[in-house]
Amino acid sequence: MRIRAARPDDIPALQELIAKSVRELSRGFYTEAEAESGLRYVFGVDSQLIADQSYFLIEDDEGLAAAGGWSRRRQLFGGDQMKDAEDPLLDPATEAARIRAFFVAPHAARRGLARRLYEECAAAARSAGFSRLELVATMPGIPLYRALGFELDEEDSVALPDGVALPVARMHRTIAMP
Repeated sequence: MRIRAARPDDIPALQELIAKSVRELSRGFYTEAEAESGLRYVFGVDSQLIADQSYFLIEDDEGLAAAGGWSRRRQLFGGDQMKDAEDPLLDPATEAARIRAFFVAPHAARRGLARRLYEECAAAARSAGFSRLELVATMPGIPLYRALGFELDEEDSVALPDGVALPVARMHRTIAMP
């Protein structure tokens, strides 16, 4: 398995991965209604990450096994369906880079792929001058991010257009310097 930058032609496979990951790996964390509403309004491909070449994927013999990225832009979470304006750049001297859109295929869960993606993202963010990271985690993502050294800032929920409140958590950490 290898990590590579996602390309625009990966978007259909990424959309399929995201749907499978949310529907299967969110069980026990989200209700079916929360998962489906999240897929409709929040979880999806952010094409700006692909254009910035900061969204990575890992393939295995079964296809797309995991995806995740980082961003030097203001958007903290969500796919293209959440955007309606330009996504300005962050200042690495004063702001934290974003960890964004980590999804693992159910068949590849618990194999360390998200950790490998995180290490790639943290190294790239550090190279771009960032010393801090922040993210908005899904409930199933909190254990992973805690294991990666992130600290919980607050648990909250995102009010979605269909009336569903999607539980999430805001987290942060510093980037270890080499």
